[in-house]
Amino acid sequence: MLDNLPGFELRLYPSHLVAQVTVHSALEDAGGTAFAYLFGYISGENTLGTGQARGGVAPVAGAAGSGGDPAAVARRIPMTAPVLLQPESLAGTYTVGFVLPASLSAATAPDPADPAVSLVAVPEARGAAARFTGRWTAHNYEDHAAALGEAVAAAGLTVRGLPRFALFDPPYKPWFLRRNEVVQTVE
Repeated sequence: MLDNLPGFELRLYPSHLVAQVTVHSALEDAGGTAFAYLFGYISGENTLGTGQARGGVAPVAGAAGSGGDPAAVARRIPMTAPVLLQPESLAGTYTVGFVLPASLSAATAPDPADPAVSLVAVPEARGAAARFTGRWTAHNYEDHAAALGEAVAAAGLTVRGLPRFALFDPPYKPWFLRRNEVVQTVE
């Protein structure tokens, strides 16, 4: 954390890798729609590209395509938090991403087998983050994003892009115990 300001924490987010998929749905359904694609990727529906490093990569037992072709070795990836939900400029379009473990880079991460999933290297950036509890609804997102926007403007910071949801808990956790954040990239 860089600073604790009125209404938000100013943080420095290190560069990281995200497996993501873009879906067309209501915000409340975006995470569920994207989950199958992203869970498939981290569960082994992936292959190592021909130019990727192979150190520390173990094949998944019984993985499709692992019959002898070293470029087709699947790899399970541990689930991390948060899950990111980013609204796009087109209404009803959301990009949902799993932040991959810090041990993976664009050069070492397995390639997604499903073309709907893409890997994106996110550069280091400063962000304003406001925590809240509750359900993952458009109303919650809009209210908390607006409050964060006002606090960021009052602090004299310049925003970059649209704010995003960071979801830390599974959907079966009671809504009043869920840890969520709205994060806005700032300059």
